[in-house]
Amino acid sequence: MTLQDAISARHSVRKYLDKDIPADIVAVLQHRIAEYNSVGNLNIQLVLNEPKAFTGMLAYGKFSGVKNYLVMVGKKSKDLDERIGYYGEQLVLLAQTLGLNTCWAGLSYRKVPEAYNVGTDEKLACMIALGYGETQGVSHKIKTVEQISNVSNASPAWFKGGVEAALLAPTAVNQQKFSFEYVGMKNDRHQVRAKKGFSMVGYTQMDLGIAKCHFEIGAGKENFEWV
Repeated sequence: MTLQDAISARHSVRKYLDKDIPADIVAVLQHRIAEYNSVGNLNIQLVLNEPKAFTGMLAYGKFSGVKNYLVMVGKKSKDLDERIGYYGEQLVLLAQTLGLNTCWAGLSYRKVPEAYNVGTDEKLACMIALGYGETQGVSHKIKTVEQISNVSNASPAWFKGGVEAALLAPTAVNQQKFSFEYVGMKNDRHQVRAKKGFSMVGYTQMDLGIAKCHFEIGAGKENFEWV
């Protein structure tokens, strides 16, 4: 399964089977987590066989059977949420290629301090449930490319491909409060601008990072640069 395949196949899954993740798959995840922690200046942690975080009164949202999850942590900064979204979604898509299911969780979990580390200068931004789902999840209604971009008949094909991939990105309560603008050429490079919208729900900066991850895969990162 390619990352483009994973974008199409991935849906949020909240109910999981009581099935351990094999050691070889854990090793692949841990290797990639270490890479993203390094390049993204993050402290993402994989927690295995810990059943408490997604149970109890704080764990609403119809989660069940969750015992493995990613803890999305980084040093407090203005762009932390976007980096969490960008690198977290790369892990989500990797997990999909490995046969696992996932679900981003912004609030529907309770903290289990003994299971992971969050420094005094760090923020726990969210968690991502991980494991073998009871189902593969279902798709949701999405906006059109015209609603979130300035795509036109004159737009490069890769730009439309990037927007279409971004529309399949998970966002808080499926709000899709982001947009992409094809700016034009500068120094022989195509320019694209990504913006977050406003939402009372929040999480728009994190959603933007997730959407940018999808856009890069759909468009081909070599075709453009962000402005």
